[in-house]
Amino acid sequence: MLGITGFAFFLVAVFLLNVTPGPDTAYIVGRSVAQGRGAGIVSALGISAGCIVHTLACAFGLTAILAASATAFTVVKIAGAIYLIYLGVRLIFAKHEDTSDASNAQASAKSAPKSLRQLFTQGFVTNVLNPKVVLFFVSFFPQFVAADSQHKTLAFLTLGLVFIAMSTVWNSFVAWIAGSVTERFSGKPGVKRWLDRGVGGAFVGLGIKLATSHR
Repeated sequence: MLGITGFAFFLVAVFLLNVTPGPDTAYIVGRSVAQGRGAGIVSALGISAGCIVHTLACAFGLTAILAASATAFTVVKIAGAIYLIYLGVRLIFAKHEDTSDASNAQASAKSAPKSLRQLFTQGFVTNVLNPKVVLFFVSFFPQFVAADSQHKTLAFLTLGLVFIAMSTVWNSFVAWIAGSVTERFSGKPGVKRWLDRGVGGAFVGLGIKLATSHR
């Protein structure tokens, strides 16, 4: 459908990516703990809005550049596979001695209460201007679109919408239970360590599979 390949693996990868705590999660948790569930959910919606910008840029910008050249598209896919392996290795060997990131985010949130509009805007801007998010979208999405697809733009948009829907549901869930999650896993870096290793292993496996596959 639309030249999308490995859709089931895409769903698994997106799920694993979402459940791995990161800067977005820390921000959402911080706002939820400081200003309530509504603030966390609005922050999550702002982040999702930022993902819409990345999806559109990936769908139209990347497609326009690569549509005329299957070779260029393949080069981007290989480069993306290498980057996914790099991300995976970093996650596997990440150190978790300092567990202050989420606490710092929460402290920052508590020190400066914001309106819902400000929370949405901050989440949006933070996501849009994050170069790591840009690089991830450009490297991740092409892995699931066939080089000879005649509908690359629609394929990117479809994958983007699925990604945004799953991320919004998960981030809203995190916002809803942020208080209890913070208390339960506070001081337990082992939870994040094994999550990172699991997702890292999945990314390395995906990168190797894509780098060695022939289409």
